Amino acid sequence: MKSMTGYGRATAALGSRTLTVQVSSVNRKTLDLCISMPEEWEPLEPAIGEAVRAVASRGKINVRIELTGTEATRECVWSEEAVAASLDKLAEFSARRGVAFAPTSELIWSIANSQRKQPELPSAEEAQPVLLQTLKDALKAFAEMRAREGATLLADLSGRTALLRGHMDGIAERAPLVPPAYRETLNKRLREAGLEIALDDERVLKEIALFADRCDITEEITRFRSHLEQFDALLRSDGEIGRKAEFILQELGRETNTTGAKGNDITISRHVIELKNELERIREQIANVE
Repeated sequence: MKSMTGYGRATAALGSRTLTVQVSSVNRKTLDLCISMPEEWEPLEPAIGEAVRAVASRGKINVRIELTGTEATRECVWSEEAVAASLDKLAEFSARRGVAFAPTSELIWSIANSQRKQPELPSAEEAQPVLLQTLKDALKAFAEMRAREGATLLADLSGRTALLRGHMDGIAERAPLVPPAYRETLNKRLREAGLEIALDDERVLKEIALFADRCDITEEITRFRSHLEQFDALLRSDGEIGRKAEFILQELGRETNTTGAKGNDITISRHVIELKNELERIREQIANVE
């Protein structure tokens, strides 16, 4: 089992600069991939997407690729000609307006920064080997984190499925006792009403039989247990779990609701309430599973 939440980061040298790749993800029902990198390297997007899809099938995944540092420490990264041209234009403007113009060091520095030249990036072809290897390293850390969180989720979900099984066992134990309890209640009501009707009267027996049929939840119990076994097996399977688990949880919820509607017993109703609570908690956790 893998969580949809994860983070991985890796760096590598590219020339005299540092290439950094960060991969992060949050919950999403489908795979939503967002890649942020220098536009010069956009031809590499298909290869990057293929690498990400090899380790993740769901989630909103952000891949951020940055290149930091300068090409060479002695390189002048701003143009003297451009700075001089800007100063000349400011001097001419000041002269036309009759304003004295005395450039300060702060003004020159500000103009120089505005005219800064960006170091040229390596081409996509040149950067590809290093970039893809760095991405691979980041994805490895990313996948390991998702696997660790997945193991924690599995432990939690396994405990909750055990609770589901316990409550359904309680329902199965109580269900056969419901018709006899109704028989006693019906007998008590007849006595209190002063009606002299024998318990073996055909009308009484028919009423008890109809009640027993209406509150029979044998099929619901069987289907619930079957779905729960499928759910347990799915949690321990390889590949995508989330979508299939959501479907099985819907079926478990449907059987729980029918059991509550037909059970006609306070003890069964209490178990049904707990089943619904646990199913909702499981749904919240499954939303984090790939």
